[in-house]
Amino acid sequence: MILHTTLALAAAAAFINIWHVSRIGKVRMNEKIIHGDGGNPLLMQRMRAQLNFVENALLVLILIAAIDLSGKGGIWLPVWGGVFMLARVAHAIGMDSAGPNKLRMIGTIVTMLTELGLAIMAILIAKAVI
Repeated sequence: MILHTTLALAAAAAFINIWHVSRIGKVRMNEKIIHGDGGNPLLMQRMRAQLNFVENALLVLILIAAIDLSGKGGIWLPVWGGVFMLARVAHAIGMDSAGPNKLRMIGTIVTMLTELGLAIMAILIAKAVI
């Protein structure tokens, strides 16, 4: 069984991670920082945004794969996954700001709601309620 939704979203996550790496690399090159963050606030923020993406995307992709494998994903699963990926990009852009901002907040809220929704769906599928 090919997990089309999982494959597409894992590919999207890979592209987003490459985008994170390139943004980090740009700051490293411009500021000539080879190791660590060099005390550079923008580099620290971008490194943290990438780590935050990896932390959340891994769990979401595992849940999406399990739901996809169950055959209960329907049309909502790729849509939900796509919204999650867009939210993670918004969060990363928001992390470039020194203070609180709407993009970061939206990215965080959508991420938490996605994880909660997928976890509930996974429990319902496991309990054979759905």
